[in-house]
Amino acid sequence: AGGSTDSTARLIAQSLANALGQPFVVENRPGAGGTIGHEAVAKAAPDGYTLLFSAAGPLVVTPHTYPKLSYEPIKGFEPIKLVATAPLLFVVNSNFKGNSVADVIKQAQTAPGKLTYGSFGNGSAAHLAGELFKSLGKIDISHVPYKGSAPALTDLISGKIDMMFDVLVTALPHVKTGRLRPLAITSPQRASLLPDVPTMSEAGVAGFDAGTWFGLLAPAGVDRQVVETLSRALDTILQRPDLRDTLVQQGAVVAGGTPDAFKRFFAAEYDKWGKVVKAAGISSQ
Repeated sequence: AGGSTDSTARLIAQSLANALGQPFVVENRPGAGGTIGHEAVAKAAPDGYTLLFSAAGPLVVTPHTYPKLSYEPIKGFEPIKLVATAPLLFVVNSNFKGNSVADVIKQAQTAPGKLTYGSFGNGSAAHLAGELFKSLGKIDISHVPYKGSAPALTDLISGKIDMMFDVLVTALPHVKTGRLRPLAITSPQRASLLPDVPTMSEAGVAGFDAGTWFGLLAPAGVDRQVVETLSRALDTILQRPDLRDTLVQQGAVVAGGTPDAFKRFFAAEYDKWGKVVKAAGISSQ
């Protein structure tokens, strides 16, 4: 409760309630990397009255880190709408001796394993972004997991760790005060909130694309008419200037698209991050 997934879910739920004249109740089911809540939806009756609003991690990362799941991550859900994407910001401590991604890579190559990067949990989007950076940059930096973004940022600001990939909404206030220095954004396009900060690809790490995203799904087997009704309602909702502005201020970008497009995106993301998890040897055991 209170996290980015929860707040975005409540924003969408209220908008759907207004558009369809039906109440939408948000129920948080935390635990086990999101698998508890996802299992509940996957096993629910596919009648359109139980839906899943999820971030990327529990859908495309966590399933690869747990050896056994009681549901099929891909086959267990029917994608409805990719609601928004949210890039991460690559930041370093303000005293870090380097002003670019190239400087980080050079230092990491000079002293393998010495530089440290924090994340808001093992297997989190921040962790996976760091592993992708290691792979594409051909470097060795050490991962330091934390129980959330706040403690990781505290240690980054104090200099206990060197760098971090974090969501914009929590990193930006510290960038504005000068306590953190932004080096790059992880999406293919620059962020409107930080137009002068280059993308990772522009900064020299070609093909880098990481972050999180939010989507609405239903249990597999739900009637196609339910999917289409919710998809059309969301198409209208996501065009509202007030909702788009709210998401932008949270560091997100409105996505949209058809249910079939979301299904293809979901499958591609599942395969992509599965390979990263396997290569990095990440496990939730």
